[in-house]
Amino acid sequence: MRTSIATVCLSGGLVEKLHACAEAGFDGVEVFEPDLIAAPQSPEEIRALADRLGLRLDLYQPFRDAEGVDESTFATVLRRAEAKFALMRRLGMDLMLVCSNVGTATIDDDEVSAGQLRRLGDLASSYGVRLAYEALAWGRYVDDYRRAWRIVRLADHPAVGVCLDSFHILSRGHDPQAIEEIPAERIFFLQLADAPALSMDVLSWSRHHRLFPGEGSFDLTGFLGHVLRAGYTGPLSLEVFNDTFRQTDPRRTARQALRSLRWLEDGTARGLGTAAGPGVTRLPEVPAPAGFDFVEVKAQDTGDVEVLLEQLGFDFRGRHRRKQVRLWTRGQARIVCNEQQALGQQPRISAVGFDVTDPAAAAQRAARLLAPPVPRRTYAGEELLHGLVAPDGTEIFLGHGAGWVGEFEGGVEPAGPATGSITHVDHVNLVQPWQSFDEAVLFYGSVLGLEPQPVNEVAGPAGLVRSQVMCSCGREVRLPLNLLPAGQQGDAQGDAQGHAQGHAQHIALACDDIVALARRAQERGLRPLAVPGNYYDDLVARFDLAPEEVGTLRDLALLYDCDPSGAYVHFYTPTVGGVFFEVVERRGSYDGYGAGNAPVRLAAQATG
Repeated sequence: MRTSIATVCLSGGLVEKLHACAEAGFDGVEVFEPDLIAAPQSPEEIRALADRLGLRLDLYQPFRDAEGVDESTFATVLRRAEAKFALMRRLGMDLMLVCSNVGTATIDDDEVSAGQLRRLGDLASSYGVRLAYEALAWGRYVDDYRRAWRIVRLADHPAVGVCLDSFHILSRGHDPQAIEEIPAERIFFLQLADAPALSMDVLSWSRHHRLFPGEGSFDLTGFLGHVLRAGYTGPLSLEVFNDTFRQTDPRRTARQALRSLRWLEDGTARGLGTAAGPGVTRLPEVPAPAGFDFVEVKAQDTGDVEVLLEQLGFDFRGRHRRKQVRLWTRGQARIVCNEQQALGQQPRISAVGFDVTDPAAAAQRAARLLAPPVPRRTYAGEELLHGLVAPDGTEIFLGHGAGWVGEFEGGVEPAGPATGSITHVDHVNLVQPWQSFDEAVLFYGSVLGLEPQPVNEVAGPAGLVRSQVMCSCGREVRLPLNLLPAGQQGDAQGDAQGHAQGHAQHIALACDDIVALARRAQERGLRPLAVPGNYYDDLVARFDLAPEEVGTLRDLALLYDCDPSGAYVHFYTPTVGGVFFEVVERRGSYDGYGAGNAPVRLAAQATG
């Protein structure tokens, strides 16, 4: 289907926004009136630029406070409208958004509103313009799309139809099922936006917190399914008011926006099956990753990281035959230590490899979703790994079978399985810059098929840390994404000061007997992150633990959490540069991450 986006979604001037939309691959745009008013270019110049860029000018918006008014006020409405219709003629546009009245409505009567829309339709027709009437969620009288459709039906004018906006419908909890009762030819336009689940007034929610599809909590695939079943064949258009998007690079935001539409169209098509129709495109279907392939730590000197790995029982598997890279493994956990092109860099997580069933198909899907590729030189005899760049700059690699391990030489053969040893990577925690958190949720959801879990907020010494976990259905891959408190924002890819204050990224390693592993690690010289004695006094009050068990936890600096499904026991290593390790043992069916212990960890890292 054709794609479109409102210019209000992007930062910059109108010309810059048009270039960004065209570069991303959009078919058209909605022209947001304030963008045109502020532009130094004439309407004719904007029209010519759009033509050169291959962009259709789909919708002029918004026209406010048009209906439900007395006759003297409506005379002013007609005067305003005629000026806008003349402007649209200069722009070469034929569709205008008319919002339900918020400010001047005084007559709560559908017949009056319909009659006024009919008269507006007569005037619009004389300029070759159609009107798409939209029920704003905060409209004074009309705040429900079903009432907006009833008014349009009463107006009974070929130039008057409805605009359906997912935010205005879903934010009010309206059932979108009735969309299927609207004739397709009367649905003039469709606007899409996601949003987080928030408890606040709907106007503020709309103006500041909308998101692109796949980044929030709305069921947009279900919503779009109703629209497509109604027979709508117009463009899928985004109208997203968001403070972050208005401050970031418009080209990057435009790519993010188009990724969201392609993901939404694909998900809706799969839900509808053959009912989706021939115009709805699909992406290559690939399952979510089956597990972590490797995690890469990069620095000028990774020696201190490798000391930690040795203390945790990892085996040194050798050096890469051509590159300044070393490999450490234990069980299915593989840690790559990379010192290439890292002059002056402190240790940080630079790449995460995932084991996918069909790497080529996964890479093809990623390309369709506009994921930037990683430029990587592959020599003869080396495993081909498809690489992508995540929103925060982390490199993501797609492989299968870990055949690349054979490229490392000079190490020891891995030790066999033993009780109290690392088995696999449990999760990888990635700190996100403020401008890329929502984009990261969309990226890992759309490109890798990971499912977003509910947002959690953890109190730390510098403020609340927002966390959202992306994971596969079977929990083979768990990827917590953390957003720093405002005062700790900086370069999440190497800000040493931010890491020193407890916001380093970390790799969580699973084991089957954490007590045995912790003892052996400390015998090898590991000094785990110190845990205050007050924490263990509190454990006695919170959980029904035997005194000797609490004593063992205290002696080994282990933290504990449990719920009705099981328990979670874990410890942390010291932070090296911007990286630390967590070792975890999941008991029973425990599915969390010890969130109650995070403030203790953050405080200990901040003071240690």
